[in-house]
Amino acid sequence: MTMKKKILEMLRNAGEKFVSGESIADKLKVSRTAIWKHIQNLRKRGYKITSSERLGYKLDETPDLLLPEIVEYGLKTEIIAADSHIIYKNSIDSTNDLAKRLAYFGAAEGTIVVAEEQTGGKGRLERHFFSPKEKGLWFSIILRPHCTPKDAPKFTLLAAVAVVQALEKFNLHAGIKWPNDILYDGRKLVGILTEMSAEIGHVNYIVVGIGINVNVRREEFPVDIREVAASLSEIAGENLSRVEIFRAILEEFDRLYIANDFDKVFKIWKKYNITLGAKVTVLSAESGDIFTGTAVDIDAEGALIVDTDCGRKIVYAGDVSIRPAE
Repeated sequence: MTMKKKILEMLRNAGEKFVSGESIADKLKVSRTAIWKHIQNLRKRGYKITSSERLGYKLDETPDLLLPEIVEYGLKTEIIAADSHIIYKNSIDSTNDLAKRLAYFGAAEGTIVVAEEQTGGKGRLERHFFSPKEKGLWFSIILRPHCTPKDAPKFTLLAAVAVVQALEKFNLHAGIKWPNDILYDGRKLVGILTEMSAEIGHVNYIVVGIGINVNVRREEFPVDIREVAASLSEIAGENLSRVEIFRAILEEFDRLYIANDFDKVFKIWKKYNITLGAKVTVLSAESGDIFTGTAVDIDAEGALIVDTDCGRKIVYAGDVSIRPAE
């Protein structure tokens, strides 16, 4: 544990009480001047710490930043983000791109890449994903499941289920649109992008990228997506703690991933989905064909089953739009 984390732990454990600089210095076997310098650095990172010459230091407020020492505090996971496997960036082009590089060079399963801002965030079909600074959750998870490439799409559905179930804990209710969007009132709250490295019959790693609009105001969205995007704060009517939501999602993802029960995942997915039973227009990523029909189910690999006038089609990857009721 770093010196910074040790000081934070002592301040947190003290609650509303002051901790003297002398006692901190004695316990950590450093000078009081060194403690003062660490306190100053913590303040620069956004921590509100009251100091008193007579009483010492007291932690008043922790910033709503996605710093590892903040996210890890109280986090209950076994694989996801466990053992300090959180890579934090203030600004980055794409968390998925960095996660893929780290995975290629052997990063541990469960490693998280999280950023306050993405300058080149991307969604499916290489679309730009709006990721403003300190307004949302922009992160990627490295997985190393024992599965075949055809199983990879299941992890997109698992991620969607983890997110919606975590949001339920904050009384935030949303629906899942196949394969990777989470919507509220028809507008997009969350995007999920799953990428993998694989060989024949074997997955080397999977990177699940998740982008969530948390505290983005309507006027802050670019004009071209303002009418189709939404944020969690809009649903709640107030700004929300990104850290608390992040922890809840990581814990839910961890629980589902460890259980490895995709029958249960699919059952929960169907509970929250808004695609099955709807008229849809599909742009197939495999053939480039566009067709319409009724989404009737998902198969054992998580592919979408669509009934069309020309027969039943199985969609493994593509862009799906839900058509308005006639």
